[in-house]
Amino acid sequence: MRIITIIAALAIAGAAQAQPARWQGQWPNTDFATTDITDWSEIMSGGPPKDGIPAIDDPRMVPAASETRLGPAEPVMVWPAPEGPARAYPIRYLLWHEIVNDAAGGVPVAVTYCPLCNSGMVFDRRVEGQELSFGVSGMLRASDMVMYDRQTESWWQQAIGTGIVGEMTGRELELLPAWMDSWERYLAAYPEGLVMDEPNWSRDYGRNPYVSYDSSARPFLYSGEMPPHDIAPLMRVVRVGDRAWTFSRLREAGSVSEAGVTITWEAGQASALDASAVAQGRDVGNVRVRDAQGRDVPHDVLFAFAFHVFWPEGEWMLGG
Repeated sequence: MRIITIIAALAIAGAAQAQPARWQGQWPNTDFATTDITDWSEIMSGGPPKDGIPAIDDPRMVPAASETRLGPAEPVMVWPAPEGPARAYPIRYLLWHEIVNDAAGGVPVAVTYCPLCNSGMVFDRRVEGQELSFGVSGMLRASDMVMYDRQTESWWQQAIGTGIVGEMTGRELELLPAWMDSWERYLAAYPEGLVMDEPNWSRDYGRNPYVSYDSSARPFLYSGEMPPHDIAPLMRVVRVGDRAWTFSRLREAGSVSEAGVTITWEAGQASALDASAVAQGRDVGNVRVRDAQGRDVPHDVLFAFAFHVFWPEGEWMLGG
């Protein structure tokens, strides 16, 4: 948590000056007059500047069978790319880069992961016929990563895949079927699959810079409402549309079928936000979300506080 403490001090120091004029020097091409933001104090610096967390473009992919660095329970984002092998993106890399711009089968994607919300999603990078590429702005809103596109320098809220500042305000990215799985399960399901190779950056890959974060009492840089129903703010939930299922319920049930989807939970995935080594994180389990035809459904696994703030009228699927 040491890194988080340092970043928090930097962010709080600048929060009182959270106005567009403060950022226009670094963002001269961003149209701050076009925005859905009504209270600019919601936008805070997370500490690193624009591109201080460097997104990865055109990652090197290697055969999964040749990868030896990952532990069996390590989490990876899985994208079953069209017209080719499935692709896995280890969270040990996304912890340090947060966005990977990739493409396969004619589909350009942004593989995104916000550690502070545990939100991992794969978006189609095409918007109204224009192909975008994304970087990390260094800003947070409700503790969630604010991305930016390099073409218009508009800002995007990662948790909802929606433009919030600039020319792209109100535009929505298409969320694709993808999921977080353990490395062992990915190998078993896709023995001919590919995996992202280690990036050429000086980072301590495999180390978790957010030790014990998902055991914290409160989210980082978040002052909003806590979730209802006595749900812990850092409880993982599965979000499908505007509905959320808690991991505690899924773990107990093993499988839940309702609202048109079947969600299954199985043990065997390490939390990336627990132990100092990603591979040694406590077991939080694997989930899959499928429809009545057995097809994978676009979804997210994020912390309960993030669901509550971005879907304040959302439905909590508590069972009973």
